[in-house]
Amino acid sequence: MSKHPLISVIVPVYNVEKYIRKCLRSIMVQTYENLEIILIDDGSSDRSGKIIDDYATKDSRIKICHQDNAGLSAARNKGIELSAGSYITFIDSDDYIASDYVEYLYGLLEQDDFNSPLAICSLMNVYSSTGKQVDCGDSSEQILSGEKCIEMMCYHDLVDTCAYAKLGKRELYDNVKFPVGQLFEDIATTYLLFAQCETVACGFKPKYFYVIRQNSIVTSNFSNSKLDLLKMTDQMADYVNQKYPELKKATLRRQAYARFSTLNQMLNTTEAHQEKKEIVEFLKKNEKKVLADPKTPRRDRIAYRLLDSGKLVYKSFWKLYDFSKKSKLFHIHK
Repeated sequence: MSKHPLISVIVPVYNVEKYIRKCLRSIMVQTYENLEIILIDDGSSDRSGKIIDDYATKDSRIKICHQDNAGLSAARNKGIELSAGSYITFIDSDDYIASDYVEYLYGLLEQDDFNSPLAICSLMNVYSSTGKQVDCGDSSEQILSGEKCIEMMCYHDLVDTCAYAKLGKRELYDNVKFPVGQLFEDIATTYLLFAQCETVACGFKPKYFYVIRQNSIVTSNFSNSKLDLLKMTDQMADYVNQKYPELKKATLRRQAYARFSTLNQMLNTTEAHQEKKEIVEFLKKNEKKVLADPKTPRRDRIAYRLLDSGKLVYKSFWKLYDFSKKSKLFHIHK
C-alpha cells in the first residue's frame, strides 16, 4: 500500500490516433506511481479507441470508458464520476507531460503550510508545425490566494484558465461541472475552483506540454460555436464581480480580450454581422476604462489603436501578421 494518496489522471480521448501514444507514455512513466489513469473514449471514429484498449493491457492502472460522442465537457465530467482518487488532474490527449508532472504538483501541496486544496504549474507551448517550444512560466513558486489567481488569470499573468496543469482535491469538483455542449469550458470552470481556495500552491515551471496544432479550436476557422467564449467569459465576470468587487477592472479586461480574440477569427467570415457589431460596440463602450487600467497588457492597447484606425486597417493588419501564432497575442485554448 502506497503511503501517497491515489491520484486520478483523467484523459478525454477523441480522434487523436496520431498523438495519444505520446500522451499515454508520458503518463505511464510518471515518477509518482500511485495513479489511476482514466481514459474516456468520446466516440472516436479513428483508431484511438483500439490504441487505448491495447495500452490498458500494458498497465493495470489504466481504466477505460467508451461512450457515444458527447464532447469534451461530458468526457471530463464522466471521468470525474468514475474517478476514485483523492486528487484529480486533467490531461488533453494531444498534449503530454513531464515525467515529474504529478510529483511536482503534489509536492507543492505537501510543502504548503497553508494546506491549499489546489496546485498549478505552467505550460510549455509546443508548436507542432515547427517544433518550437515557448516557456509560459517564470520558474517562481508562490502561495497565492484564490482571488489573486483569478485576477492574474484575467490579465494573462502566469495563471492560466486551462483545466489541465492543475492538481486539485476531488471535493473541489463536487459542485463544479464542465458545461456540456459548449466550447471554452475551461473559462467556465477554473475561476470556480479558484474561488473555493483560500490559497493556491503555484509553481510556475513548465511541466505540461501544450501542443498547438492546425485544425484545433485555437487555429481553426470561425464558427458560431466560438461565440461561447463571450458567454463563458461574461458569466465568469458576473460571478467574480459579485464575490470580489475589487476585481471589476480585471474582469472587464478579460471580457475585452475575449471579444478581440473572437473578432480576429471573424474577420474573414461574411456571417454573424450582428455579433460583429455587438462585439465592436462593447469594445468601444469600454475602451476608456480598459485603457485607463495600468494592468491592461500592451497587446490590448495595440488592438484598440488598430480598431480606432478603422475596420479596414484592423482587418488588414491581422491578415498580414497573425499574432496568435507569432507573439501569442490573443491565444486561446483548444
